[in-house]
Amino acid sequence: MTEHSSLFISHGAPALLVEDSPARRYLSGVGKQIGSPRAILVISAHHYSHGNSVAVTSSATPETIYDFSGFPEPLYEIAYPAPGDPELASQVVDRLNKAGFTASADASRGFDHGAWVPLHLMYPDADIPVVQVSINMQMSPRWHYDLGLALAPLRQEGILIIGSGGATHNLREFFKGGYHLDAESPEWVTTFADWLSDRIGVGDVSGVLDAVESGPDGHKNHPTMDHILPLFVAMGAGGEQAKGRRIHKSSTYGVLAMDAYAFSER
Repeated sequence: MTEHSSLFISHGAPALLVEDSPARRYLSGVGKQIGSPRAILVISAHHYSHGNSVAVTSSATPETIYDFSGFPEPLYEIAYPAPGDPELASQVVDRLNKAGFTASADASRGFDHGAWVPLHLMYPDADIPVVQVSINMQMSPRWHYDLGLALAPLRQEGILIIGSGGATHNLREFFKGGYHLDAESPEWVTTFADWLSDRIGVGDVSGVLDAVESGPDGHKNHPTMDHILPLFVAMGAGGEQAKGRRIHKSSTYGVLAMDAYAFSER
């Protein structure tokens, strides 16, 4: 992993921040490995736009959004007061519009937990500016990959691009119960996660983009597309000739693969 890589991280459940796990320990150290970027651009599974649009957060002082319920009370007392970066947001909007997207700035939106929970572990001082870019559930995997390609040049300007979602994400199975924090993953989770890693490792962009349709138990691992779409953006943000590799492998609650990937042309 280099400072010029784009990343995909699996953020799992919000309790990642307060429950010990291999993923928590990994994320707590990865910021030191990367170093301090000029700013961070996060594509979160919990930030949606509609139509064919892209929304870019532009507040100078974004609030911490507690977009979850039923989790440990201490989570609701944690804030992530990182500054926004209106100038970077404007640059991102311009870049995306020139690339053929319909992008606009949103000064009213703060950081959802797909952004602030992992960033709290990676950069706990909250002193690096953060801007979020939305996913769009109405648009295709290829559209999201192209979105990443449009953002890729920002890596050379000291911007760390992070897609935050989940390598697997079946909440119905998660909420069924019976899966404790350290539960062993069922075969349908591990088989899909390893297949995805293999496709990423050989640079099979089309295969990765078609993972939910054609991968083993793709629909079971991703009944909805929200948590895999940030992966496609991160893959594109690595550049057209990027190679990807799995830089972390673990799971929480059995059904949530917490894998992380780095994408780089180097």
